[in-house]
Amino acid sequence: MAKTPVLTPRADDFPRWYQELTNKAELADNGPVRGTMVIRPYGYGLWERMQAEMDARIKETGTQNAYFPLLIPQSYLTREADHVEGFAPELAVVTHGGGKGLEEPAVVRPTSETIINEYFSKWIQSYRDLPLLINQWANVVRWELRPRLFLRTSEFLWQEGHTAHATHEEARDFAAHIQRNVYGDFLENVLAVDFVSGRKTVKERFAGAINTLTLESMMGDGKALQMVTSHELGQNFAKAFNTRFLSKDGAQEYVWQTSWGSTTRMIGALVMTHGDDDGLRIPPRLAHIQAVVLAIKDDEAVLAKVHEIGDRLRAAGVRVHVDDRTDTPFGRRAVDWELKGVPVRIEVGPRDLENGTAMLARRIPGGKEPVALESLAGLLPGILEEDQALLLKQSRERRLSRTAEVSTIDEAVEAAIAGGWARIPWSVLGEDGEAKLAEHAVTVRCLVTEDGAVPDADDAPGNVAVVARAY
Repeated sequence: MAKTPVLTPRADDFPRWYQELTNKAELADNGPVRGTMVIRPYGYGLWERMQAEMDARIKETGTQNAYFPLLIPQSYLTREADHVEGFAPELAVVTHGGGKGLEEPAVVRPTSETIINEYFSKWIQSYRDLPLLINQWANVVRWELRPRLFLRTSEFLWQEGHTAHATHEEARDFAAHIQRNVYGDFLENVLAVDFVSGRKTVKERFAGAINTLTLESMMGDGKALQMVTSHELGQNFAKAFNTRFLSKDGAQEYVWQTSWGSTTRMIGALVMTHGDDDGLRIPPRLAHIQAVVLAIKDDEAVLAKVHEIGDRLRAAGVRVHVDDRTDTPFGRRAVDWELKGVPVRIEVGPRDLENGTAMLARRIPGGKEPVALESLAGLLPGILEEDQALLLKQSRERRLSRTAEVSTIDEAVEAAIAGGWARIPWSVLGEDGEAKLAEHAVTVRCLVTEDGAVPDADDAPGNVAVVARAY
């Protein structure tokens, strides 16, 4: 008799599968206010690992962490016209505090370009103050009409970097460095998620920027997800906030700026990229629990051995959890850990002790095999690296196999509706074609060169548009 599936199969109903998995794997719950979420400890553990990995990469660029207020005077947002127009529909505004109406309404932070520029204009006086490289880890609020846990919520966690430079070239190169060496390196080498690196079209560009760089990834159902963005802000905010510096030549000049961010959306991307019908599959370099050691029965020798194994694995550098909850049936615990995507399970019972072995279950490729107890600590690091590489390979193969080269708008729409991506020459598509795609809920995810590099300009000869339906 076939066992009842724990989750709705992805092929039957991908959105329902996603919703069930985020709930049953104890990643998050819906918050009390529509569009908000409660991130549960297991989900927050993933975010903490993401934070640690990205924070280290951000600091390698010379960027320092700071913190700016959650509440921003509403007048700040009106100083940069494109910015306020772009964010107006998503703003949450505070009009009362302490039982009284406020003299000026305060906007709950949707992003911090405006308030950070207010202080940049105070802190920057001379070329000696540049570059000024600031990052903050914070929450933001953007009122979301169609919420979905992690992917689109009215409040979410993120990091936002903000920098000021003396020249356009320095700012341009820094934005590209963040995209490539911070975000790209993290996605590929930690999250094991393949991506296309490109340039947003004018229509899709961040409000107030002169250029937006993006990393776009294909989810398990073939839709795209914007993973991270890095923006060249030019001098737009500098002029709005009078952020100037005295140059080496003794002239007053406006700074050139960047901003860039990544969010808890990446947890949703992790689920939709690597998850399968049995649950999550967590990349070993990201996993805050890389291996779980399970005691099968309430046996004194077994309990002693699982803790001994846990100590040995920790000494070998493996992040390990010992599950000795023998008052909960073993089968239920095994299914729970499978749902949570822990890369390796090590199962130990009385019979295993007699044989000097443990059952090793690998979540990512699947399969179980007995392994000598004495060899576990030596084997596991190599196994974890193998499985990390496999996830990236599978992610890349999915994108390559489901991306079509097309020459007409109709073919691009057809490919996207069928659950894939399309590459179409920008000279064929253009802004008029971009509008036609939108009629079918298809968007230009980014522009790339013919060989897949990031273009230097929106209208560079040979630009190719990568189009898809997206979250």
